[in-house]
Amino acid sequence: MKQETLDILKKYNQEHVLNYINLCTEEEKEKLEEQILKIDFEQLKNLYEETKCQAYIEERKIESISYTDKAKLSSERKEKLEAVGKNIISSGHYAVITMAGGQGTRLGHKGPKGTYILNTCKGPKYLFEIIVDTLKEANQKYSVTIPWYIMTSKENNDETIKFFEEHNYFDYDKTKVKFFMQGELPLINTEGKVIFDKTKQIKEAADGNGGIYEAISKSGLLLEMQNNNIDWVFVSNIDNVLSNFVDAILLGLTIEENQKIGAKSVAKTNPEEKIGVFCKVNGRAKIIEYIDLPKEMAQEVDENGELVYGEGNFGNYLFSRTVLEDLSNVKLPYHAAFKKSEYLAEDGSYIEPESPNVYKFEAFIFDAFARYEDITILRVKREDEFAPLKNKEGVDSAQTAADLYNAKHK
Repeated sequence: MKQETLDILKKYNQEHVLNYINLCTEEEKEKLEEQILKIDFEQLKNLYEETKCQAYIEERKIESISYTDKAKLSSERKEKLEAVGKNIISSGHYAVITMAGGQGTRLGHKGPKGTYILNTCKGPKYLFEIIVDTLKEANQKYSVTIPWYIMTSKENNDETIKFFEEHNYFDYDKTKVKFFMQGELPLINTEGKVIFDKTKQIKEAADGNGGIYEAISKSGLLLEMQNNNIDWVFVSNIDNVLSNFVDAILLGLTIEENQKIGAKSVAKTNPEEKIGVFCKVNGRAKIIEYIDLPKEMAQEVDENGELVYGEGNFGNYLFSRTVLEDLSNVKLPYHAAFKKSEYLAEDGSYIEPESPNVYKFEAFIFDAFARYEDITILRVKREDEFAPLKNKEGVDSAQTAADLYNAKHK
């Protein structure tokens, strides 16, 4: 190994990496050294130190956030907002991003989650195919072909592209479909040391959906958006089969309110529902996860009997391109999660731990909201736009997602 590489490993107390050299072929050694030189070990060291610190609890003033209920808009207001949004979309200034970096492991599916098949009233449909159907409807409605950007991960990028090629992009204009990869960070154990995977490389994992801003810039997509005059971008997850990501009313409302970010919410079904909520913290828009919202606040109701903190977040966001430009070089805070991860031992054996053994670091897309004075919130009906697919059985499963999809499309 180069002296530069050895110096890095020594400086950051990662010299155990050298014990894996004897397991590697010459090609694997070269790949490993290349990987070591790319990793920001200073950042990794700081993240590890933060796991040992008691979480800093800032003085927080939590307030409810204002929103517009789509169902309560008058016909006249709807038409006005839709006209504003329609003008942007039909003029070719609108694009869609699907975050699809995950695998379908929890669904019992091998491969990218977007390649999972849902049995619908229209026949078996891949999740990617369901998105294409929605895009085609929008294209027909607005007489345009909307650019579609798909965020993959290192783990599933090649397989995702191959899948699209094998299915001829489901007859979508392939020149309008672009793939880009989200970033990764190494996993580290409780001693702050990197671990290895079966490929004899340092094991890394996706850096969370908050890495999307940097990934868009690094991939060259931000420059492409600028060159093609894309002014607004809608971002959503692969696993909501009812996502309405070409919504002229949300776009019109966000522009009318002079905001740079819009988001959709659904009313919480009850105070205990496990969904993050939109609110204001110290005067800025924020999403508080259900476990972090004090019980008395979660149960608080207004004069109409509705939950004061009842705007549930389901991962549907609209961004002005200027926001993506602003955030392209901003490092959002990372959140550490203690996870269970298989790893390659120094003797070449592969270990499957029975309990959590590593820290995984993720940034959240919505942590960027607090950088702006306010955002637009549009409340929509669950039955129209929210059918999550997370689990193999039970809540948010293939069966519940299919039932919701079928109820709408029948």
